[in-house]
Amino acid sequence: LSLSRVESEERVRPQEVVDIGGVIASVVSSLRPTADEAGMEVVVSGKENQARVRGDPDQLAQVLSNLLENAIKYGQAGSQAEISLTTADHDVSVRGPAVIVSVSDDGEGFDPVHIPRLTERFYRVDNHRSREMGGTGLGLAIVKHIVSRHRGRLRIDTTPGEGSRFTVILPSA
Repeated sequence: LSLSRVESEERVRPQEVVDIGGVIASVVSSLRPTADEAGMEVVVSGKENQARVRGDPDQLAQVLSNLLENAIKYGQAGSQAEISLTTADHDVSVRGPAVIVSVSDDGEGFDPVHIPRLTERFYRVDNHRSREMGGTGLGLAIVKHIVSRHRGRLRIDTTPGEGSRFTVILPSA
């Protein structure tokens, strides 16, 4: 239902100005118990001021929550999940000033051959492990549609044995 709702609104760009630093702080606070239970530390780095986008705060929180939950879920116990926040005066992917949020983990990573399909509904790199950990295969599809609604871009980088990084690039407000 959540994905259907996001898809139905995808062509309507949100107009509210949102402080991404505040959204990150809220998401990290709500997921800290999950990280503690998994034996992971969540580290936030980067700018906390002047990172504003036009957006839906609830949907942006869902994007960051989905990405951080994945980093915690697929990261290694005793390692870190990192959220970094930066800005750029000009980013070609959004054709102007941008707010860039990256969520990375030190987990197993995966074969980059999966990247083109990773945001498809129900697609999983490892079906058995995802089901075991409670994954539905919808989280990244939801992320992709929300980022698209916000006229942003999603970039995925991974190295087997070293971890993954999911970067959301949004136009600055």
